[in-house]
Amino acid sequence: MKLFDNKKYKHKNLNEIIILAQNDDFDAMEELIKRNQDSIYASFYYLSNECEDIMDLTQEALLKMAKNIKKLKDPTKFKAWLNQIVTRLFYDHIRSKSKKLRTIPIDKNNDDEQDRFCITEVPCKSGTPEEASINSELNRIIEKSIHKLPDSFRLAIVLREFQGLTYEEIANITNTNVGTVKSRIARARNKLQEDLKNYIA
Repeated sequence: MKLFDNKKYKHKNLNEIIILAQNDDFDAMEELIKRNQDSIYASFYYLSNECEDIMDLTQEALLKMAKNIKKLKDPTKFKAWLNQIVTRLFYDHIRSKSKKLRTIPIDKNNDDEQDRFCITEVPCKSGTPEEASINSELNRIIEKSIHKLPDSFRLAIVLREFQGLTYEEIANITNTNVGTVKSRIARARNKLQEDLKNYIA
């Protein structure tokens, strides 16, 4: 998915790009969209079961980002701010589909235990054709497994594993507490481990 290919600000850091975009530099805004569109698309790809919704949600998130960028007071908080947009759109989307977020009790879990399984450690698509085939199948299984998770679990695991947010950031975005976030992520990881146990040594 590539909407823009403007390399004018390729070597500028993110904070510089954000400040320029906030001052109506449209080239900077294009660069900001270019740097974030794939990440937003990936989030919705794992959050939504319906392919036709993914592009619409991605475009809406990018539009909201562009429209509201001047409201971001601290450029260093951009990632969490952007994920708030993604999260709100996701909640609006599931509400429009008449779905309800399921709730779970708060469990106490050891952080080391929670971090023993990480989605991002799945092998990349490289190597022999046989390895590529195995990895492709593994990615499909991961996708199906994530889509089977309750909405609240799925959102937490995507924000943690694919967006790299902290537990505190996720708690703020989802209006929950850190204990709830840790519990949801731990339960999601356990479910994914169960589904992937025949594929990960």
